[in-house]
This record gives sequence, C-alpha cells and structure tokens, in this order.
Amino acid sequence: MRKRERENPCGICGHYHKYEEGEVCGICGHRMPVGVEKALIQVSAFPSEILPEFLYLGSYDNASRSELLKTLGISRVLNTVPACQNLYKNSFTYHCLPDSPTLAFDNAVDYLEQCEKDKARVLVHCMSGKNRSPAVVMAYLMKSRKWTFDQSYQWVKERRQSVDLNPGILQQLQEYAQNIQAEVEASGGALPPISGGGGAPFSFGFTNATPVLPAFNTTATVTSIFARADIPSPNEFTFGAAIQTQNLVSSEPSSVNPNATDVSMDGS
Repeated sequence: MRKRERENPCGICGHYHKYEEGEVCGICGHRMPVGVEKALIQVSAFPSEILPEFLYLGSYDNASRSELLKTLGISRVLNTVPACQNLYKNSFTYHCLPDSPTLAFDNAVDYLEQCEKDKARVLVHCMSGKNRSPAVVMAYLMKSRKWTFDQSYQWVKERRQSVDLNPGILQQLQEYAQNIQAEVEASGGALPPISGGGGAPFSFGFTNATPVLPAFNTTATVTSIFARADIPSPNEFTFGAAIQTQNLVSSEPSSVNPNATDVSMDGS
C-alpha cells in the first residue's frame, strides 16, 4: 500500500481501504452502499475549530495533513487513540493518551490546559473524529470552562455535526460530568445555568455585556437659550448687522453709530 493511501483512512470505519472505489474493508467488511454518490461521503480535510485560534477537533485523516495543520498554526497534537501512528514527530509535539478502555479525561484536560497556557494551537483527534476525541474536548470544556454536559455537547456538536458518541464513551463522559459537578458543589460554587432555565442566558464563557447608556433627566424643565436676559429675542436682531428696531428705520444723523469708523466709498 502506498504512503498516500495509508494517510487516508475510511471516513466511516476508520480503516484503510479504497471506499470511494467500492473496495470492501478487509478488517470490518465496510463498503460503500450501492447508489451512494461519492460527493456524499467526502470527508473535510479541515479539522473543526472548537475554540478560536486554540482548540481543534478532527480525525486521523486531518492529523495526517501536515501542511494544512501548519497553515492553521497548529503545533501540538493530542492523540486519543494509541493505535494511531504519530506521523510527523519532527514537525509537531505529540501527546498520546494511555491505552485503556476508559478515557483518561484528567490526563487530556491537563495537557490541553498547558497548551492554552502556552498559547499553542492543538489538534485533538481519534480515528474518525466522531467519538473519543469529541468526548475529550467536551471533558475539557466542562472541567476548564465549568460548562455543563449539555452545554459542552451542544457547543461541540454545532461545530462538528458528525459527532456520534457510542454508549460506552457517553456513559464515561456523563460520569465525569457528575464528578465535576460534585467538586464544584463541594467548593461552594455552581455551574452556569442553561439559557431558558430561568437564570441568566448562557454565553459559553464569552463576554457579551450590554453597553451602559448614559442617564438623562427627562423630568427637568428645559430652559430656552432665548430666555436669557443678555440675548435678544429672534425678531430683534439680524446676523452681521447692527441692532435695529423692527419697522423703525431712521435717516437722521443721530441714528448713525457714533463709534463707526467706516469711510464711505466714492460711487463715481
């Protein structure tokens, strides 16, 4: 099998076979259903961005595309499946969870928290990006962000719709959520309420404060500027001219401004 083929596992069963060409998987027997178009089973080469410029979720296929990961700025990889080979140890820093039927959530959370502290972008992956790696990401959100199970699941599912936790992983994640809840309650804290539950709307940890508008006193009496004693009423002045009394124009010398210094121009 050529290297390029080894780097592209089946997006459905996770094993290596030419599923787009109808080849039957030699491990589990998976094959493309009759009549299904290729376009319907194409898997995105891009991992899903869970937290902006920090946390990414994907499959082994996503993890095998080194140039794409470098383009996204990803420098670390959390491998949740020990059987998956770490392909580019010279380009990325890898961390593998122990080979155990039970996911080491605390181990994964500690590593992701260190990545966040180091401001490093990290990809969390399993074989298909649907089961183990999404569970680890949800555990991180519950532990570090103090989100509930439902909030974490909703957040990840909206960003990677192919997420499909199997019953065993789902039960482990729910038990982990209960442990976190017990720890929070023991410390006297509380998890944020879900939107619509009677409390404050859930904002997923991001600030969305309503701007404070200045208070205006609408009950105070507004005084017109023309009511001031030192300003004449509008019908008693003309811009750019000396003050005159309306309808009273005098041609007598005494009506001329004694302080005027203008010299009359010769009209000839």
